[in-house]
Amino acid sequence: MSLMLEEALSAPQRLREQWQANAAAMAALGGELREADLRGAVTVARGSSDHAAAYFACLGMKRLGLPIASIPPSLTTLAGTPWLVSGQLALAISQSGASPDLIATQRALAAGGARTLALVNAPDSELAAASQHNLGLHAGVEQSVAATKSYLATLAAAAHLIAAWQGDPELLSALERLPERLESAAACDWQAAVEALSGADRLLVIGRGVGLAVAQEAALKFKETCGIQAEAFSAAEVKHGPMALIEPGYPVLVLAPPGPDQAGLLDLAAWLRGVGARVLLAADASVAGRELELRDAGHDDLQPLAVIQSFYVMAARLAVARGGDPDCPRHLQKVTRTL
Repeated sequence: MSLMLEEALSAPQRLREQWQANAAAMAALGGELREADLRGAVTVARGSSDHAAAYFACLGMKRLGLPIASIPPSLTTLAGTPWLVSGQLALAISQSGASPDLIATQRALAAGGARTLALVNAPDSELAAASQHNLGLHAGVEQSVAATKSYLATLAAAAHLIAAWQGDPELLSALERLPERLESAAACDWQAAVEALSGADRLLVIGRGVGLAVAQEAALKFKETCGIQAEAFSAAEVKHGPMALIEPGYPVLVLAPPGPDQAGLLDLAAWLRGVGARVLLAADASVAGRELELRDAGHDDLQPLAVIQSFYVMAARLAVARGGDPDCPRHLQKVTRTL
């Protein structure tokens, strides 16, 4: 078993530990954020952590009605932008907490008046120290270069933060029950994707809404661990130009879990099949035409976590089927330090 697969399978237990460790601190922080009456938020992250930040942003805008934007760190490190962010939350996300550009940006946002928070897997890191508040991801040491359990831990922490901020008991209850749902998701049969993509060199990955962030993460993992040129798009955007790539047999992974976005995703999958694409439709048991099974995460806003849990198991196996080693991607290292 690869380290990537082993770590992906360990994610549900890590989320149990995170919930227990963070529940009290998250409740207190949620009350503080409500009392602060903030007017928006910005996120600071790279790679998989930035995909998690996209999930936080979409979920936060949907539930809180606040604008949330991703800040390119180079605006601080290269352009020296004078930030004016009073009344906003600056959320920095990192597995290591060691990248100089994230640290510098978080400090600059604090100097610009933001209330700062870090979600980091290394609570004694410099990024944590640079933030007013920090919450551990509790993912444990991640040895595989490809992030899996730390990404899932970040999604869970982001959802927990929004639920605590909003004071939503339904989402909080679903988060507490989520680990057992993810254990079921990890057992889903995605062998059809391994077989269909074992010789692929390109594909599209389609999601929408809060699920777009895991489509972006899946596309990154296809590149990182399987050497496949994958591109992620929203179902609402893909017809604006990317569809010109589609030819007979072109592979498209459509992630369509239960929820308000599912109907449009299923319509798109049907259209794609009609123009000859090799569609791999991931959906729940209510969808008769699915190729890949999905488990219900117990709440519409948590469905992306069940999706990516099933995907990670498949991606680790696909990398091996293609003759690669998912733990040692070419040219990559675990901690990336950029400016």
